[in-house]
Amino acid sequence: MEKESAVASLGQSTLLLPAWIKAALQANDRLKLYLSVLQSAAQRATHPATSSVDWTREIAHLNLRQATWLKDVSTTAYLQDQTLIVPQLSHWLDALAADLGIMARPVCDIAEHKHPALAARRDIWIKKIGELGDDEGLSPQALNDLTHGNRQGSDSFHLLVMDLHKQLNAMAIAVATEDLDGAHVWQIADDDRPLIQAFMRGLSRTAPLKFNHPGLDTAVTRNGKRLLIQNDIGTNDAHVLVIEVEKHAITLTYSDLHVARFGFFQQMLEGIGFEWTVFDPRTTDGLNEGKPYQVGNAVFKAADNDALRMALEAVGSRIVFVIDWNRARKRLQAFVRKPVALAVLRFAAEQDLGHMAWLLAGGEQLVFEAMQAVDGDAFRIGERLDQVLGEAAAQKFLQDLLRVASVKLREQLPVALIADEARLLLARELQRRSHEYDLLAEHAAFCHAIALALSEGMEFASTTADGLQRAKDWERKADHVLMEARRRAERQPRWLPMVQLLEHMDNTADALEEATFIHSMTLAPPLDGLPPSVNAVLGELADTTLTAIQDQIKAIEIARLMSEHAEPTDSEAFLQALWRMLRAERICDDLLRTARVRIVETLHASPVACSLATELASTIENATDSLLTAGYALRKLVFNKSGMSA
Repeated sequence: MEKESAVASLGQSTLLLPAWIKAALQANDRLKLYLSVLQSAAQRATHPATSSVDWTREIAHLNLRQATWLKDVSTTAYLQDQTLIVPQLSHWLDALAADLGIMARPVCDIAEHKHPALAARRDIWIKKIGELGDDEGLSPQALNDLTHGNRQGSDSFHLLVMDLHKQLNAMAIAVATEDLDGAHVWQIADDDRPLIQAFMRGLSRTAPLKFNHPGLDTAVTRNGKRLLIQNDIGTNDAHVLVIEVEKHAITLTYSDLHVARFGFFQQMLEGIGFEWTVFDPRTTDGLNEGKPYQVGNAVFKAADNDALRMALEAVGSRIVFVIDWNRARKRLQAFVRKPVALAVLRFAAEQDLGHMAWLLAGGEQLVFEAMQAVDGDAFRIGERLDQVLGEAAAQKFLQDLLRVASVKLREQLPVALIADEARLLLARELQRRSHEYDLLAEHAAFCHAIALALSEGMEFASTTADGLQRAKDWERKADHVLMEARRRAERQPRWLPMVQLLEHMDNTADALEEATFIHSMTLAPPLDGLPPSVNAVLGELADTTLTAIQDQIKAIEIARLMSEHAEPTDSEAFLQALWRMLRAERICDDLLRTARVRIVETLHASPVACSLATELASTIENATDSLLTAGYALRKLVFNKSGMSA
């Protein structure tokens, strides 16, 4: 204090400004805590059944452990009539007045920086606080005057604190004694410089991704053993980022209006190695329209100085990705579900692309215009992107679009070029869209499951009730795939060929499920199974059908990649799979004849066994007939999509 008094006596009070600003910002933290504790006490006094908030961590963090009156306020205050009785109210009011004086000092007590309106409001509130000390408690009006954040009404102590804080932040940048790689710094140690430079290196690497959006101003100072870094993320009071560095530990405090954005930032820092403690949502008058906001602390413990600098650099590089994040998420959700929108934003952050370029280039309008331009039959009014392309393809398109927007805008290329790129990207996705093939693959997988169960059942001469039910369930699921395709065809005629193909495939599923049922009848009394010679040829028939379905699955997967520019090897593999399906059908025709001969030779004395065995053989062979028809339909579909003649 002697040095401060000496400097002031020489008329050089401006030299005190950095230290006063630092003390004022600390007083701001204490004042906000006092008001929060008071609001909590009032709420609990009004609703005694509610649990009290534990402020121990916040009190310790602000070095207020000796202020026992503060810790006890929220549990000992009570209502008498409508007056809030606060034990040791005088201590509480004295603390309010003292810290208001400290907070207002840089703004009100230095001639070169004096803000007359704030100084007048400070003086009024110092007087009001003194008058409140004459009462035994706080009336509803007094409590409201202290805590409300409504700028449409009368002034409040809380509003004054918020306005002083805003002015202090501006002053902190204006009076910084040094610019260190873009950070406004004062009263730092030489050992702090590499840490600040590491943080600013990460910040500067990704800062261009915000383009002309405000934000990312950084102020740095030292408070005792702790290096303090504050970054200006946005203009809202509830969106705050403060970093404290002490020895080899980084402690980061982050608050956010949006729970989803908080989770996004939390996940990014967890990838760096931070461990989080997330508090219950808080509500503060005047912030976020009175709605709750999320607060959390993240801690990183470094093994050495190199690890410490790397973590600071990594944190600095991530901040840009929360600027206007929620707006981007909402825009993306016009085209895909929320989890997919979040995945797109994660991709943009991980690839150091960001989302601001996409927003600046038009955002959702880019996508809407591309949907209108590329294919009149593909998109109808009200349809989302993922409903037409499928979720995976829609996500890939949006990721590619965010990449293009980021690269092109950084190269200062015109927005019209990005719009053209959007159309080309979407046209390419439409050309190679595979959502139809997803349905085909899903249906084929159910057919394969039934065929495999039938083949194994015939090999081991066993079919259980559970096995029959599973076959029935698979057949029903295959039906649902067909119904989904029919539903799409009602809206989009381009799905009609796919429906026709799935109808042939569904005949295969029906035949296989029926064959499974017939086989179970041959195992039940009085037959208890078929002779080995008959079972062998029927098993070969089932195995050949299973192999044909496996070839169908291969053909469908190859067809996903078939396009106008398909590789010759892809076309050859596709045709070979189809021809194996054709050969399987011919083999099954021969096996059916062999089975009939063997059934007559072996089972002529048992009409029931002869009839069931013959029906089983014919039903399995019918499945291969449907497979063959489906194979030709798939061939025609692929050739048409590839522009080749069928």
